[in-house]
Amino acid sequence: MVKKALFAVLVSGMLGLFMGMQTSYGSGFALYEGSARGVALGGGLVGRADDASALFYNPAGITQLPGVQAQAGATFIIPHMDVDTMNSPFGDVDKTTGSRSNTWIPPHAYLTYQYSDRVWFGLGIFSPFGLGTEFPEEWPGRFNSYKAVVHTVTVNPTIAFSLNDKISFAAGLDIMYLDLTLGKKIPLPTQLGLLEFDQSVTGNDIGYGFNAALRYKPCDYAAFGLSFRSRITEEANTRINFSPDGLFTDTAGEGSLVLPDEVFFGVAIYPEKRLSLELGAVWTRWSTYKDLSLRLDDPLPNGATEVTYVKNWNDVWRLNASVEYGLLEWLDLRGGFVFDQSPIPDTHADYLVPANDRYLFSFGPGFHWNNWTLDLAYTYLHIKNRDVEGRTGSPDFILDSRFHNGDTHLVGITVG
Repeated sequence: MVKKALFAVLVSGMLGLFMGMQTSYGSGFALYEGSARGVALGGGLVGRADDASALFYNPAGITQLPGVQAQAGATFIIPHMDVDTMNSPFGDVDKTTGSRSNTWIPPHAYLTYQYSDRVWFGLGIFSPFGLGTEFPEEWPGRFNSYKAVVHTVTVNPTIAFSLNDKISFAAGLDIMYLDLTLGKKIPLPTQLGLLEFDQSVTGNDIGYGFNAALRYKPCDYAAFGLSFRSRITEEANTRINFSPDGLFTDTAGEGSLVLPDEVFFGVAIYPEKRLSLELGAVWTRWSTYKDLSLRLDDPLPNGATEVTYVKNWNDVWRLNASVEYGLLEWLDLRGGFVFDQSPIPDTHADYLVPANDRYLFSFGPGFHWNNWTLDLAYTYLHIKNRDVEGRTGSPDFILDSRFHNGDTHLVGITVG
């Protein structure tokens, strides 16, 4: 009874901490920043899966954790991208525009409880998807987007079982809250010149999915991890507002967004007690993201009651390699490298996600004393340059563009 009461108190406290930290979320659509240790290892915690953040990377790994364990922290994400825009039909001069300076802060929190020699319970709260892209409202690409912010929060209760000393597995429920804001300008040519109206789309929803995981340790010097998260369909209640008032009528509606399945792989090798290596991969089924559609209660001025932004993204791989070494009894050193494919085809690239293939270089220390841990991490993320051909169709308007000077700084901290 004492253990159960302690578990309930920790759950309540963890939820309160998380909601207090919920200020904003990271750039990019899929987020892999499950913990500071995970950031330093480039996500290499699928085979290892030996702390509470295994609830994010491979929940089957929590069977390695005795008693009650908790972690909480956040990753500070500071992105930047320059976009050259050319050949605007609206008279904007060719120019280079930098994204607005923002710091996005996706938090994470985990709690695990060993119920018996064979059964563990866990609760994870994290942000597996997020988007934050902002440009000045007057920039030449404003008729496609000047602001795109997607917040997600997943609450993930999990149960894990240890069959024996070698095999464990887990399953859980993903309850995801989605909140989105999309802002762009609408051009209206008149005899007096070009008029512009602002369109803001807001919406939110709660969607449901599931996860399953496996960890297999055939010997003392190797472990294999496999984790799956299902797709989640969000049917968000939306609101489209126009300003200034007078010409367009605000309307409510529904927006549909499918977030993809993900499969995490990892093989950890332990050449000696203080040294571990891991090679891993994440497969994301972005082909489920075929479009972003809005169904409207009231027609727009052109008579449309549905607006569809075609995406047709591709399935992609994220590959990682990492090393962790226990330099001292109280100090671990970590490093990782990641190659991350972009799912966005040239024919559907836009300013909501002005991205390309990415390279990530990570490192960070881990401190531990008595029952406490402190993990720190830094990642430099480099985005490859990209040229995009303009499209003049509505609503998917984009100029001839070049994405360049794209990079992101990530700083993570987790206390356990």
